[in-house]
Amino acid sequence: MIPLYLLVGGVVGSLKVTLLLYDTARMRSLLSKSVVIGDDDDDEYPWRQNAHKYYIHVILSAFLFIWFILGNYWVFSVYMPNFIPPFHRPQDYCRKSLYIFSLFVLALAHSALVLLLSCTACLYVCSRTSTRDDYGQD
Repeated sequence: MIPLYLLVGGVVGSLKVTLLLYDTARMRSLLSKSVVIGDDDDDEYPWRQNAHKYYIHVILSAFLFIWFILGNYWVFSVYMPNFIPPFHRPQDYCRKSLYIFSLFVLALAHSALVLLLSCTACLYVCSRTSTRDDYGQD
């Protein structure tokens, strides 16, 4: 299941990034045209015309989150699998380099998640403890 996890996660993740880059380029194009032309349409936000793409991003993000959880289960449930291919159960075999790569990818993802949560908690605590008097009035 580990090769399938990496393959599907990579393809869907690449699709999501491609859609995000396309949407960003399109939005910049729409904004630059509205500034240059001086468009005075009733619609203040021209990118609302493509609101259905929002749902595509939500579905892809939800799929990637569930796929990440499943990948954690598949990789960590067989911690250090049999690296020698058995004759009687070949589905239990896992190539060592592939397994180490999947461990590295998951460790990197967990590290990024911990860093993000730590920074968010730090910013929250700092915003709650600071007051306007801390900055001094000159």
